[in-house]
Amino acid sequence: MEFDILFWALALLAALFVGASKGGLPMIGLLAVPIMALAISPVVAAGLLLPIYIVSDVYGLWLYRKSYDLRNIKIIVPAATIGIGIGWAAASITSAIQVKLLVGIIGLSYCIEAILNFHRNLPPRPADIPRGLFWGTIAGFTSFVSHAGAPPYQMYVLPQRLEKMVYAGTSTIIFAIINLLKLPPYWFLGQVNIGSLETGMYLAPVAILGAYLGYKLTSIIPQKLFFRIVEVALFLVSVKLLYDGFIGLTNA
Repeated sequence: MEFDILFWALALLAALFVGASKGGLPMIGLLAVPIMALAISPVVAAGLLLPIYIVSDVYGLWLYRKSYDLRNIKIIVPAATIGIGIGWAAASITSAIQVKLLVGIIGLSYCIEAILNFHRNLPPRPADIPRGLFWGTIAGFTSFVSHAGAPPYQMYVLPQRLEKMVYAGTSTIIFAIINLLKLPPYWFLGQVNIGSLETGMYLAPVAILGAYLGYKLTSIIPQKLFFRIVEVALFLVSVKLLYDGFIGLTNA
């Protein structure tokens, strides 16, 4: 890929955000594809970023090797695999606009529910199989299409009120597996190729730095504040996705 100042500046920032998402700040990873889309098409951006996700996943797995909830992993990973299969099968008929609207509606729905229940002090919800299969499938689908699996995942996991490091570790492990499962379909669809792997090699150190910084921030932020930040980020990203989706519809 030819040297282009705008492309590489955006790619470095996106790689940093991808890494930070693997360090325990999952919502910030949603900004990576939109950032790259300022220089290249969203489809190309998704394929370019997948190897960077996988490299930073490896470091994230090491960081959170002792902090995770196994039950959530056992429930969500099989469901997400189904969602990835649906995304692969529907790749030719699924548009980025549709996915943005879907993910935005899901994220905003959670935020509205959280606001309405703010003073009710509801007990934590257990990791149940029916909800996990439903939201895990949607997370796999939206993650396959545009690396936007976090909002559906949050709908299922945030109400459980996991300890912050367990939450971050569980998120990192689940999406590391999801990203690895996405690699063969992306390769067969041509979204990952030798050129994208070469570019990813240059961006990998920045992603690893981002993972380290994300982990450090997660470890020092108080738990209550940590989840407030996650919820605010979810709200802002959801509004942005809805805005982009509606603009896309009006311009279609």
